[in-house]
Amino acid sequence: MSISPTSLALKIGETGKITVSNPSGRVSSKSSNTSVATVSYESGTVKVKGIKAGSATITIKDSRSSKTASVTVSSSSSSGLTVSPSVVSLNVGNNTNVSVTNPSGTVSAQSSDSAIATASYGNGTAVITGVKAGSTTVVIRDSSTSKTVSVTVLNTTAIGNYTLLAWNDLGMHCMDGLDFSVFAILPPYNTLHAQLKDKSGKLVTSNVLLTYEAVADSSGSINTSSADKTNFWTWVQDLVGLNPAPDVGLNLDGLASGSPAPGNKTPTLTPAPMTYNAAYNWFEAEGIPITPFDDAGKKNFYPTVKVVAKDAVTGKVLASTTTVLPVSDEMTCKGCHASTDSTNPAQTAAKPSPNWLFDNDPEKDWKRNILLLHDQKQASNSVFTSALTKAGYPNGLLASADNNKPVLCVACHASNAYFDKENKTTVMGGMAGIPAFTQALHQKHADVIDPTTNTKLNDIANRSSCYQCHPGSVTQCLRGAMGKAVDAQGDSSMSCQSCHGDMKAVGNPARQGWFNEPTCESCHNSAAPGKRALSGVNAQGVEIVPTDHTFATNADTPVPGLNLYRFSKGHGGLQCEACHGATHAEYPSSHQDENLQSIAIQGHAGPVAECTACHTTVPSTVNGGPHGMHSTGDSWVKQHENANKNGTATTPSCSYCHGTTSAGTPLSAIKVAKTIDAGEFGIKNWPAGYQVSCFSCHNGPNP
Repeated sequence: MSISPTSLALKIGETGKITVSNPSGRVSSKSSNTSVATVSYESGTVKVKGIKAGSATITIKDSRSSKTASVTVSSSSSSGLTVSPSVVSLNVGNNTNVSVTNPSGTVSAQSSDSAIATASYGNGTAVITGVKAGSTTVVIRDSSTSKTVSVTVLNTTAIGNYTLLAWNDLGMHCMDGLDFSVFAILPPYNTLHAQLKDKSGKLVTSNVLLTYEAVADSSGSINTSSADKTNFWTWVQDLVGLNPAPDVGLNLDGLASGSPAPGNKTPTLTPAPMTYNAAYNWFEAEGIPITPFDDAGKKNFYPTVKVVAKDAVTGKVLASTTTVLPVSDEMTCKGCHASTDSTNPAQTAAKPSPNWLFDNDPEKDWKRNILLLHDQKQASNSVFTSALTKAGYPNGLLASADNNKPVLCVACHASNAYFDKENKTTVMGGMAGIPAFTQALHQKHADVIDPTTNTKLNDIANRSSCYQCHPGSVTQCLRGAMGKAVDAQGDSSMSCQSCHGDMKAVGNPARQGWFNEPTCESCHNSAAPGKRALSGVNAQGVEIVPTDHTFATNADTPVPGLNLYRFSKGHGGLQCEACHGATHAEYPSSHQDENLQSIAIQGHAGPVAECTACHTTVPSTVNGGPHGMHSTGDSWVKQHENANKNGTATTPSCSYCHGTTSAGTPLSAIKVAKTIDAGEFGIKNWPAGYQVSCFSCHNGPNP
């Protein structure tokens, strides 16, 4: 076991992290002085929080060794000056606001490079303007101290009267990694969606050409090939009976009817076309085969692509944007199934008879161990032996793989991950009497012991149990607004179980894997505290169905009986994911490159919520906005008296967002600092996070 860093310097109230690598068995952490610093451990990270000024020693132990780290906690800066946010990205020509609070004396804002960005200060707000693409800093000073804001200016464009939104459908796609010669769970398969709007707010679906291409991300990493980074194309025909060219992916759409759509290419420097899908009103590139290895051979789970919309006749660029195609090979079973001399009980329980295979190739080793164990466990099962013959593995799974016939898990165990959305059905196999893949794995492993904590996986209530097999402690798949939510102690408020339930719930035979998920309204409803529950399922893992449908997804989408967020649409025909981000990566994401699009479109990270992102001017409406919302900004000052304060069947009441006392709630909070002309009530300067209420202008408890 190793830890890094071995020393921390924190301010009171600040939280630092110590990374724990290669631990053996259960990991514990302890502070020598909890009045100075407290600690907690989860998923390879020790969080250290400064409580009061002083020093403490943090001791981290696993089953074999003990490591220590020193922590020094100091008082906060004597100056009260604070700025928020301290890191901003914006598009060329756009402005973004930084809230400045508790200044002392004269305040100024100065850019380190005015050729990239300029800065000015007034009335508690620093205004930063993007001039050209690049990075710089803005220093905000008062009479006693200074704060620095990191600034990135992008050249993402919305030319003329168009706005382009692009996104990945799942927030994370998994693939088996480098080797497909033993067995395959998931191929390299990513999906890109996009929608184009004109500035009247209407979708543009014809006479345009949309393309995607590889571009470097903010760190300079670029990914323009896949076939040289995995042996998938060597084995794909043996696995699925299809033979796409190198760097061309599978496309499941149409496969059920025998007419699969053409595969799409790995992003390169040459633009590749996207196809318009009239059923969903989006442009798509289904099944893009991309890997988590960039062109320099380094791991990058978030390769970046550029999407461009052009006039199909003139070739004129209408708009462009960037997004990520997240992919991880951290879907692995090696924690328990890799050959080892360890006596860890979880690993011992997974050992085939008489011993591990100890394959010299670590990519093949754990997979071959699994096939051998599967053969041994099911040897007397007639349903299993019959399925082997039907699937083309008559001599057993390991024998088949060792004789150059790799095993496709879903040939026997059906999986809704292989979904043909054109025919609205699961493809690639599944046999009667054989449990579905999601059911088989989660039921079988619910009572398995976690090799790190020696606790049953089903009894672990946080994401560490899921990260044993899913992406992951390194990938950090759960990185969106929900995944980033923390409690007062700095610990995660929500985990995988908040939406999926525990492992036994996921493996329930009555549940359809990938399909039976909670909807947005399962958490966002009037019965939940603050209209934001921390779990969308009940104790049995069944989704909560409230009576409040303000934040509802679409019924019977994509098939009757389901209502999945990733297929649902809302305001102006836009897909929910277009504005709110993909599942697992709801805006704002902790991966900054995923926020570039929303920053470029509206000047700040987060759900696309500014009317001017899609409209030249703010529309005048009492209830025609997203989720029945009214207009915002100066125009609403004059119009809000026309609102039905009690709401209607399709419009929430004022109190829904502003609270029963009209004093504001998180739903009425603004995302960035704003200046509002409130007419007779004067100019209002509200900082980011300010909860707008009746008393923002009128006399009351929040003047």
